Amino acid sequence: MSKSTDIAALFDQYVMHTYAPTATLTSGSGCKVRDPDGKTYLDFTAGIAVHNVGHCHHKVVKAIQDQAATLGHCSNLFYNVNQALLAQRLSKLSLNGKCFFCNSGAEANEAMIKLARLAGHEKGKYEIITMQNSFHGRTLATIAATGQAKVQKGFDPLPIGFTYAEFNNLDSVKAAVNERTVAVMLEAVQGEGGVVPATEAFMVGVRKLCDEKGLLMLCDDVQTGMGRTGKWFGWQNFPVKPDAFTLAKALADGVPMGALVASPALSELFKPGMHASTFGGNPISSAAALAVMDVIEEEALVNRAEEAGKLFAEGLNLFVEKYKQVLEVRGLGLMVGLVLEGDAKEVVNACRDMGLLCCVAGEHVVRFLPPLNVKDNDLEEALEMVGDALEQLYGETEEA
Repeated sequence: MSKSTDIAALFDQYVMHTYAPTATLTSGSGCKVRDPDGKTYLDFTAGIAVHNVGHCHHKVVKAIQDQAATLGHCSNLFYNVNQALLAQRLSKLSLNGKCFFCNSGAEANEAMIKLARLAGHEKGKYEIITMQNSFHGRTLATIAATGQAKVQKGFDPLPIGFTYAEFNNLDSVKAAVNERTVAVMLEAVQGEGGVVPATEAFMVGVRKLCDEKGLLMLCDDVQTGMGRTGKWFGWQNFPVKPDAFTLAKALADGVPMGALVASPALSELFKPGMHASTFGGNPISSAAALAVMDVIEEEALVNRAEEAGKLFAEGLNLFVEKYKQVLEVRGLGLMVGLVLEGDAKEVVNACRDMGLLCCVAGEHVVRFLPPLNVKDNDLEEALEMVGDALEQLYGETEEA
């Protein structure tokens, strides 16, 4: 038996089967990861949009090590300078308000939902319009917010207060507004929903509708944040500003961290005792996030995501021309989806066999999320492996 097989057996025996792992990873650097048997993969999942600066970036590693040796945790009963500095930087890049820090995207979205309900409480407004095929987390409230029946199945009764509209259909959103509505919550790109970008007309229309009806516009930037789409935050691809948005995933490069960033008008609503998170914004996670932001700025990775995303999408579009089973390439920046006629898992598995890690986004979309500092030669190598996988699966069909 290989080391990978031994580890998988141990995992299967003692870890709940909420995932279905396919490879064992023990080390990584930049865009490459390795298994315990010595096989190297080109990683175009990046921990599902987590390692935007690549695996084990030396500046992030040093920041974590230095902080761990100084002060690991002190709780939010006390000030810590890293959290204050991080909040300042995020605020100045976005809404000029304040931040709340937690541990994950779901927890950040829970905080945003609570903040919206608090804002509408005195007027009896609590309902949030979310989008069909959205994804906002795995807690009870965030699966209720998520517009996908498959993630809700078996967990009834779900928390009330959510209604669903059609993404990129402004009339559908307008029709969902009622006297209980307090906010509209959406993603700039629906990641788990199939890598579907919002249209500018839709984002602008939602912002205008919210202004007219006195509603909050809330953006879930958990997967699209920290430069992934070619902007610091996904909503910045459009001429709008939300009232609040959430971050997680890439914020601290794998150290668990989420953030709610709110406008000045909303930033004062939470009072001591209304919301909390024991580990949120602790010195280590905040140090990691500050280092991530330094790297993104120093290496101009926001622009790199836009440029590399265009290059990669151009390469993938050649497969649309070549294979009838490959329908479309879509996304923003380095959040790229390859839309297929058939089962995306087949292509993901074939790519893994070739040495390329990618993932699905729904049944028919292969999702690519490489680090933002991916090199051109890594993009070319990935395209070659995608090409080999597609030829293996679809080549004979094309020749017939």
